[in-house]
Amino acid sequence: MVNEERFNRHELISPMDEPLGEGLIDRCVLSSLLQKHDARKCIPTAVCWPCSAPALAGALESMEAGHIEPILVAPELVLRAIARSEGLNIDSCRFLEASNEEDAAAKSTELCRTGRAAALMKGSLHTDLLMHFVLQKDGGLRTSRRVSHVYVIEAPLYDRTIFITDAAINIYPALEEKVDIVQNAIDLAHALGVTNPKVAILSAVETVSAKITSTIDAAALCKMADRGQIVGATLDGPLAFDTAVSAQAAQVKQLQSPVAGVADILVVPDLESGNMLAKQLEYLGGASLAGIVLGAKVPIILTSRADSAESRVASCAIASLLVTKKENCPS
Repeated sequence: MVNEERFNRHELISPMDEPLGEGLIDRCVLSSLLQKHDARKCIPTAVCWPCSAPALAGALESMEAGHIEPILVAPELVLRAIARSEGLNIDSCRFLEASNEEDAAAKSTELCRTGRAAALMKGSLHTDLLMHFVLQKDGGLRTSRRVSHVYVIEAPLYDRTIFITDAAINIYPALEEKVDIVQNAIDLAHALGVTNPKVAILSAVETVSAKITSTIDAAALCKMADRGQIVGATLDGPLAFDTAVSAQAAQVKQLQSPVAGVADILVVPDLESGNMLAKQLEYLGGASLAGIVLGAKVPIILTSRADSAESRVASCAIASLLVTKKENCPS
């Protein structure tokens, strides 16, 4: 069973003194997703190569929680051996035989492309291998939107859920790619109940400098939001990480910003900085993480191979919610 206590942090300290903004949702959104099932359906999900104990356990616990109906794409004999070793029951699961990781990625993508699966879940294979098949022009899961990853994070010392993007897919995104990265995160925040998310475009400083490309991108993204090229949120940047999440830091720096200290979405300059930020919050800050890839034909449940079963279950809950909302509001 999922240890839901890991996601319950109502007693934790907030770093901010001001009232909570309109973008604030239940700060334990991950625990809420784990507990509430009435608004969502159990979605058929292609689980690609769950050939490790955490990957298989995460899929099974997500099934038990009512989030997904797993289609296990891997050698059945290997999965049954893992299940016996870990005391897991996979008798009620569907299987699709795959000879290796590449075969599993191809077949999992095909299940989603043809509508036999409503979501795709990464197992114990490398992200770049799975995404190679997802992003193929012919037979993949591309749409007109750039594919990007969002971490949904509950950190003990922050009073709201944080969305960090992109920390897993786009390595050094250009400005035009960041437009979709930002919009994907905004759309996810809306789906999870944040009506007007505050978006911080992160850099090392709060001023625009020709020597720091991320500050120029931040300024351009904010102006694009002013012109309606990015919608549904309040953007500001460049912002350093401290001023994005700490009203006190912004006050000390005499920074006037509708986002500083109350950011919901943190847009990082590149994958390296985002990946390190998210994992620092998890391993040194005690944060709880879920991961989802947006912009493809189906949501992709993308977690680290080292992530816990709890993280995988929370990620499946998000995917289930997204699929249900899309079916209810197809436009």
